[in-house]
Amino acid sequence: MGWLYMRSLEGHDGPGAYLDAQFTFERKEVVSKVLKSAFVSPRVYYAAVECVTKATGERVVWALVCLVDYNPRDREGFIFGYKDIGESAGPCETECPEAILDLLTETDYEYALEWRKRCRDHAAARRARAVKPRPRPGQTIVFDEPVRFADGRDFTTMRVVSNRPGRRPAILYQDPASAAYYHIRNIKDHNYRLVAPEQTREQLEIF
Repeated sequence: MGWLYMRSLEGHDGPGAYLDAQFTFERKEVVSKVLKSAFVSPRVYYAAVECVTKATGERVVWALVCLVDYNPRDREGFIFGYKDIGESAGPCETECPEAILDLLTETDYEYALEWRKRCRDHAAARRARAVKPRPRPGQTIVFDEPVRFADGRDFTTMRVVSNRPGRRPAILYQDPASAAYYHIRNIKDHNYRLVAPEQTREQLEIF
């Protein structure tokens, strides 16, 4: 469905509480309840929604994604809007927390299965990125693949050096041959190994 906009949160304490309430209800045929929800960013809400069919007792827990637009200072007064997307539609957003994914029941929907896998892969990549050591001045960084820079040059081995105090970025990368300095954004997005300052050239080559 499309976006829904409103002028208030109807007494709810924030967008998350409002959305939890929207998908927690009881009707003649079914009971729906948000078991767990989370905002991974201010604009994306994820939830595990339990649906129980009264006549049969069948229980299904599915994943909900809501795109959110919350602006309490909106000039026209439409302070909150959202667009809900079920997992069976294969949402593009794939940062659903594993604690929510773990609550979902089995499904045969192909798009939902693909979406769950993409979320799991994303979570695994986040964990790997979190434990990856951050380069420190004095170390040598060895990239699995050459890193190309705006000047057309690329390197697999660089020195990790400190920038001058108070300058951003605080860490720079230096070409050992030319002594030129480079900045690498989102360094943990690269695959690399770090060589301690005391290691010899022979040890570096073994890497």
